[in-house]
Amino acid sequence: MGHGLEGDDRAAFTARREELSAQYLLPRDRRPESSARGVHHTAMISSDVERTIRFYVEICGFPLLEMFENRDYQGSTHFFFDLGQGNTLAYFDLPGLDVGPYQEVLGGHHHLAISMERDEWERARRRLAAAGIEFAHVDGSSLYFRGPDGERLELISDPLLEMYGKSVG
Repeated sequence: MGHGLEGDDRAAFTARREELSAQYLLPRDRRPESSARGVHHTAMISSDVERTIRFYVEICGFPLLEMFENRDYQGSTHFFFDLGQGNTLAYFDLPGLDVGPYQEVLGGHHHLAISMERDEWERARRRLAAAGIEFAHVDGSSLYFRGPDGERLELISDPLLEMYGKSVG
C-alpha cells in the first residue's frame, strides 16, 4: 500500500477522477434505485477443494452451504460459502486443466472485500495469525491477505456501504 503515481501524473488522474465524479456521481436524493438486487455469488477457481473448504470454514468462519458438479465442466466441483445477508462466495475446481497461478489482468479480480462485525473480524484476525497466514492490517479496519490459491482477500470491519468512516452509498 502507499505506492503509486506522483507529481503531474498523479495530478492528472486526480483531475480526471474529479471530472468523472462531477459527471456521473449523483447526490443520494437524485440517485435512481439499482436494477440489481445484490450479488448472487462471485466465483473463483480452487486448486484443492478440501484446502479451500478448510480455509474458509476454519480460518474465515464462513459455513459451507452447498456442493455439486459444475454444469460447465464435467467432474468439476462447484461449492458455496455463506457470507451473510444472502451473499455467497463460490469456488470450482477444474481438474485436468493446466490453470496457472493468480495474476492481475485487466478486467480481472483484484480483491474481494468481505464485511464482518468487529468482534467476528477480531476472531478472524486471531485465526489468521494462529495459522501463520501473513496479513496487512490497514487503517484499523481492513485485513488484507491471500487465500489458498493466492487470491487477494480483505476482511473489513466497516459496515456495508461504508468505508473508513465514509458512506459509499
